[in-house]
Amino acid sequence: MRAFAYQLLTIDPHSSARAGVLHTPHGPIPTPVFMPVGTLGAVKAVHPRELKNDLDAPIMLSNTYHLYLRPGTEVLEHAGGLHQFNGWDRPILTDSGGFQVHSLSDIRKITEEGVKFQSHIDGSTHLFTPEKVMDIQRSIGADIVMAFDECTPWPCERAYAEKSMHMTHRWLDRCMARLKETGPKYGHEQALFPIVQGSTIAELRRQSSEYIASKDAAGNAIGGLSVGEPEEEMYAMAELCCSILPVDKPRYLMGVGTPWNLLENMARGIDMFDCVMPTRNGRNGMLFTREGIVNIKNKQWADDHGPLDPNGTCWVDTAYSRAFVRHLFQSGEMLGQQIASLHNLGFYISLMREARERIIDGSFTTWKNELLPRLKTRN
Repeated sequence: MRAFAYQLLTIDPHSSARAGVLHTPHGPIPTPVFMPVGTLGAVKAVHPRELKNDLDAPIMLSNTYHLYLRPGTEVLEHAGGLHQFNGWDRPILTDSGGFQVHSLSDIRKITEEGVKFQSHIDGSTHLFTPEKVMDIQRSIGADIVMAFDECTPWPCERAYAEKSMHMTHRWLDRCMARLKETGPKYGHEQALFPIVQGSTIAELRRQSSEYIASKDAAGNAIGGLSVGEPEEEMYAMAELCCSILPVDKPRYLMGVGTPWNLLENMARGIDMFDCVMPTRNGRNGMLFTREGIVNIKNKQWADDHGPLDPNGTCWVDTAYSRAFVRHLFQSGEMLGQQIASLHNLGFYISLMREARERIIDGSFTTWKNELLPRLKTRN
């Protein structure tokens, strides 16, 4: 079997939800999959050993922009790449930094050459070109590397969205050429995923999907969604892209999202997801559960000595009470953020695991439709 190969196992009979396996140099990734976000090579408040042994996360996502600034490519190369640097022996995907550059709109300038920006750390000036971003990702050594793109804001005028889309396509060609000119640095292959853009304009999304599909990459991504547009527009664009992107390659919807976003987009043909929401919201006391969203800081939990989540799958769910975890948040104890982050990631990963089982046995759509209203409930 090649270093990268996607096996599509089955498609849900009542939707476009898919179950498969993406084989990589650092192990298989069962899909659908949620990728915990370890921006700087570590998931906030979660030990890598917990991520692997307690949660069984099959892959971690890290970020090119942030790792380039800290610790820098020289340190990563001396370590032997990110896998050696952080001790994570499973697959890693690196985002190209396009979204981070998008979020720095007041301190960056975009040209055909690339993006000139100021570091959010010390204000120093840097230039990201498609070639440089590929070189950085070679130094990081991720299994899956993302093409450099421009993530347009929402709302976005058609003229700008179209201009940006075509530039993203030209940048993709430069990314692909650079990878062909260079080789991996740590003895394993790296797969490039192109990114579909086009804002929420159907015609542009169609054009971009067709262009990306023509590149015959190991997998394909959909970017520029979950940037403020209504959920229904996100779903419509994801469905449109999936109707064009190759069936025999994994599809990755970048930066999405809530548990119901994952299930709804899964039903439209998406295989891979990432989002900071489970850990970021967890650090602020928001817990995702099968019975809805729990704000653990609310006073109603002050004397609730039942388990944190009686339906949870992570060990923290039954090891600690809601009263205790609320006490930790009220007291400013770091352990509260750690427990909440572990719970939320465990919830997301177990949701993906069950969704996969439901797709395989043909019950996904009924299960999803029954579960969605509960997921959105606020307690």
